[in-house]
Amino acid sequence: MATAFGPDAGNKLIFHVFQDERFVDLNLYQYGWERTEPLHSYGPHRRNHYLFHYIIAGYGKLYVGEHVYPVGPGEGFLILPGQTTTYASDEVDPWEYTWIEFDGLRVRESLTLAGLGAAKPIYTPATRAGGEKLRECMLQIVQDGEASPIRQIGRGFLFLDQLVESSAARQHQSQRRLRDFYMKEALSFIEQNYQRDVSVEDIAAFCGLNRSYFGKLFRDTMGESPQAFLLHYRMAQAAQFLKETTQPVSTISTMVGYANPLHFSRAFKSVYGISPRAYRQTHFTHPAGV
Repeated sequence: MATAFGPDAGNKLIFHVFQDERFVDLNLYQYGWERTEPLHSYGPHRRNHYLFHYIIAGYGKLYVGEHVYPVGPGEGFLILPGQTTTYASDEVDPWEYTWIEFDGLRVRESLTLAGLGAAKPIYTPATRAGGEKLRECMLQIVQDGEASPIRQIGRGFLFLDQLVESSAARQHQSQRRLRDFYMKEALSFIEQNYQRDVSVEDIAAFCGLNRSYFGKLFRDTMGESPQAFLLHYRMAQAAQFLKETTQPVSTISTMVGYANPLHFSRAFKSVYGISPRAYRQTHFTHPAGV
């Protein structure tokens, strides 16, 4: 059921937490809408995922280090993982905004295409209509907050697509075709071979590139090294197996390319902060297909 917004509906804040972590390419963590009070602020705070706010009405400022960015109606701001930021509403005309916190293996490329990043955190629409369509994409996710995970992830991809399409700083893909081809080849190889003891050299060789050039190309595109990406991909798969199967940890270790369960446990803890067994105790649902 759709949720009404605004003072006539008797609410100032709508907030949802997305509970499903099985999606790797894009995942949502929380999303909402708020009509803030004057001088309302949040931070300083360090985020673990990407966070995007779209300003529906009112004014405020985003503080990133020594930089201060005024943000008004029709604009938006992006906070990156690991950034410590503060944002605050205007004293006279405070913000009304909607937001989405998200992450995933394909997210950085979309944000780069949108022209957004650490050096340019402010979104400006190329046209008013494009910005309004982005707002509606985001509000639909919030309004139907209890929809199925697959439907919400689908809407998340529509949000990313509209963010790219509507951004005044959008980059044209024609300049990125060759790099995109190599990255698609690399990602396909990882998806099909992460269970084996593959190396960065193996991935680079599959793409027909030398290791050094491949590593730079991968980091520039994905925002992390091939080693880190492979680690995170394997651990995301392992987390899903731990949640949805009763396979022993030693078996799951082998299923994601680790012959030594101890090495697997250390790698898993480096990503999730807890051991595989502890993760299963708090996240186990039921065997897949049951």
